[in-house]
Formats: sequence, C-alpha cells, structure tokens
Amino acid sequence: MLHNPIHNQKISIEGSSIDIVIKREDEIHPFISGNKFRKLKYNVEAAKACNAKALLTFGGAYSNHIAAVAAAGKTYGFNTIGVIRGEELADKDSMNPTLGFAKEQGMEFHFVSRMAYREKTSKNFIENLKGRFGEFYLIPEGGTNDLAVKGCEEILTDTDKDFDYICCPVGTGGTISGLINASKSHQKILGFPALKGDFLQEDICKFATQNNWELVTDYHFGGYGKIKPELITFINRFKNDYNIPLDPIYTGKMLFGIFDLMARGFFPSDSKLLAIHTGGLQGIAGVNNILKRKNHPLIEV
Repeated sequence: MLHNPIHNQKISIEGSSIDIVIKREDEIHPFISGNKFRKLKYNVEAAKACNAKALLTFGGAYSNHIAAVAAAGKTYGFNTIGVIRGEELADKDSMNPTLGFAKEQGMEFHFVSRMAYREKTSKNFIENLKGRFGEFYLIPEGGTNDLAVKGCEEILTDTDKDFDYICCPVGTGGTISGLINASKSHQKILGFPALKGDFLQEDICKFATQNNWELVTDYHFGGYGKIKPELITFINRFKNDYNIPLDPIYTGKMLFGIFDLMARGFFPSDSKLLAIHTGGLQGIAGVNNILKRKNHPLIEV
C-alpha cells in the first residue's frame, strides 16, 4: 500500500512554553485516511495472501472505518460488504454522506437491527454471514486486531523520539496500542476516548506491551453522536488559526482536551507534545447535516 509522506506541523500558542506538533496522518491518503490506512495496511496484505475476494466488516451510519474499507476494496481489488447497525437505515443510505460514499466505492450493505448487531462477533452470526455472502476476509468493527496494531506501530518514527507526550484519540483502542508499543520508555501516551467509560482499559491491555499510557476520559462530549456547540466553536477556531481541519468525533475532542489540560497546568513547562491527527474528515458532511437540522452552527470546511 502506497501513501503520501507524512509531515509534522508545529502550532504556536502565544504565551506558552509548551511545544505542540500535529502529525498529519489525515493526509496519508485521500479516502483511506489516517489511522484507518494504518489499520488496513497489513489486513489488506493478509487478505491478498489468502486469496480472499471480499472484505467484510461492521460499522454505524457515519463510520470512518466503513468508508475506508469501501475505498480500500475499490483501490486494491476486493469486493466489500458492510454490516451496518440499524435496519432503519436501509432505505436512507442515499441521504447519508458516509454510506453514500461507501456505496459509490462498490460496498454492498447488510443492515441489521441494533439487537442483532450486538451478536456480530458470535460464531452463529458469522456463519450466517458466510451463508449469505460466501467466504470473506473479516475485519472487526473499527478495524482493531493484531495486524491493525502492527500497522499503527508505524505511525511513530525515529524523528518523534524527543517528544515527552504522544496524544491520540481513542475509539476501539488499536491506534493507541500501536503507539504504546512503538514509543520510547520516557514518553507518556495519552489517549482521549470518544466514548464514555473506562471499558477500553482491558481492550488496550490485550495489545499494549508497555505501561506508559493513560486514558483521559473527560473530553468525550457525551459520546459518538453528541455534538456540542463549544466543540464546534473550538474546531472552527482551530482551523482558522492553524489551517488544520479537525473532525468532531475524534481529533477535535483530543485537541480540545489538550488545550484545556494546558490551561489547567497539566503539562510541565517546556513539555514537547505530539498529537496524532487520525483523519476522519469524511464524517464532517454527515455531522453538518445533523447540525443543520438542529439549526446549530456548522463545521467550516
């Protein structure tokens, strides 16, 4: 899998001695963006190695992962199947920018009820999918597995060894696990979950090989589907100040959290922070549709 070169973009904050650099993983590929590219890299290689014809995965209506798998399938010659949470979406996919994009990339959808979706990892559920679609290479929801973590370990390079803190958004735990494994012992990895709760601790421990990490759980803004005006204001101001677009589900929350922690004196003076931009910008169109219906300010694009 080829990709664009990644660059680190420094941002200056007046009156602060803390250096913040954004690793622009969002620019790695126009459609297979950020951490999704990293997670899919070795899974695509494995699918090719076993001569799989189709990739099957799971996700919600606005899933970055669904969009990325669909694009990867088209790019690398696989059929793609998306098991989508919510039967009510079946006759509305053309109105949803994420699912509309995935459909354009050739993805076939299988819509299931939310109750049925909870069984997506069970043997019976998978066997029923094989009966319906034939053999496929299965990629978990969010893309996190051993091969995904291996790909995410490549986010950090030797040029990043001098940073004191590595910050990243957290969804299913694969990206932060890769960062933990690739980090130096003196570095602290801070994860900013997009969902409420500490349930990710156990999932991360399955993959992480070091203990130099912590989850900062105060900046989820209510969860995936909750978009609050103060976050939108921050995202728009950040883009205006630094010319870096942020998504409202992952990276926007992380940067909001970093700035708030700085204001609270969390980071020692002269700390060097590296923040991972994990992409997800495709989701802005769908979020703006929701904001428009609620007569809220939109995310500037």
